[in-house]
Amino acid sequence: MMSVHEVSKLSGVSIRALHHYDRIGLLPATEVTRAGYRLYDDAALERLQQILLFKELEFPLKEIKVILDSPDFDKGKALEQQIHLLELRKEHLQNLIDLAWGIKALGEKRMSFEAFDTKKIDEYAAQAKASWGTTDAYREYEQKSAGRTKETQQKLNGEMMNIFAEFGKMKEMSPDCEEAVRMAKKLQDHITENYYTCTDEILLGLGAMYADGGDFTMNIDKVGGEGTAVFTCKAIQAMVAKK
Repeated sequence: MMSVHEVSKLSGVSIRALHHYDRIGLLPATEVTRAGYRLYDDAALERLQQILLFKELEFPLKEIKVILDSPDFDKGKALEQQIHLLELRKEHLQNLIDLAWGIKALGEKRMSFEAFDTKKIDEYAAQAKASWGTTDAYREYEQKSAGRTKETQQKLNGEMMNIFAEFGKMKEMSPDCEEAVRMAKKLQDHITENYYTCTDEILLGLGAMYADGGDFTMNIDKVGGEGTAVFTCKAIQAMVAKK
């Protein structure tokens, strides 16, 4: 566990900002001592990294909270976006450096402002933001999660994991069997009731993410055993096909 002072020193985020993140539920302290001191574990530090990532993409704190609490959040996708954005900024800075050296060395007087152009960076940041925050599902989730406590969110996440655990118990069965199809429908209903309207199209997309070998696959297989994520994907496909 790390104190708020240690987290501030490690991350460069001010203590005042960390206190604010805690108050709004964006980065709750893992534990608060009897003396009122906030403590943070590794999971909280990882979440802080994700918060700072989305701040680089110029997301408001309110939207960052909704995204990180969403069951659809894909850390791998977010990291790829951050890496690409940093590469674009690196290219932009190099262009400025080259321009400055040219002026210093040669007294260049050509009135070119191409090095100052941030269009590529701005366009990519806008695309990344749009990929997370402009869908109807996102807006519905934002409404349903408004005022939701950390405890309630953890309970819902636990219920989701229990569904995957049930998938794990039947992963040796055929994914189009009645039990698996029923569990896929239960998953769809859980998402619709607590997060956003989970259409068949959205559910198929989620299934594909579950099985793509990333964080979703790892976390689902951790709960239900190896192969659970792929089985869940196939059960979802079978459920939709039978409609």
